[in-house]
Amino acid sequence: MEDYRTKCIELLESRGVTVSDIADCARFLQADYHVDLKKEELLESVMSVLSKREVQNAIMTGIELDVAAEQGYMKDKDLASILTRDEGLYGVDEVLAYGICNLYGSIALTNFGFIDKKKYGIIAKLNEDGKDTGVVNTFIDDIVGAIAASAASRFAHRWVK
Repeated sequence: MEDYRTKCIELLESRGVTVSDIADCARFLQADYHVDLKKEELLESVMSVLSKREVQNAIMTGIELDVAAEQGYMKDKDLASILTRDEGLYGVDEVLAYGICNLYGSIALTNFGFIDKKKYGIIAKLNEDGKDTGVVNTFIDDIVGAIAASAASRFAHRWVK
């Protein structure tokens, strides 16, 4: 059986996202609670999140949709236009991200909402790269935020004594 975690890491990297970038976002979410926390301390949590099949499916689906819209492969041109513009009322990208967060509880969901609003780190870069450049990052920015939020939640749950 193929190692989908490796495949997903490669897919993320093909879109300019590293595991370290995601760990940095997770550290951002935990920084108020653990002032001296280093992103390296969150790498295990990021890798654990990436090991979940539902997360892997979300990554593969979201990136495929972004690439299909970006390269003009979508049959439905209205949908392609919505994805290309990352239209504000299109919420399916967030719904896919919620599926990831739901694996890690309410902390992950609130963390996701926070980082999605703040657009920190690689998420900000993905959001900016997707504006008027032909690059479509409609799904990946939310997926990365959800992975970071879930990793931060996993860390928080393990920290509580």
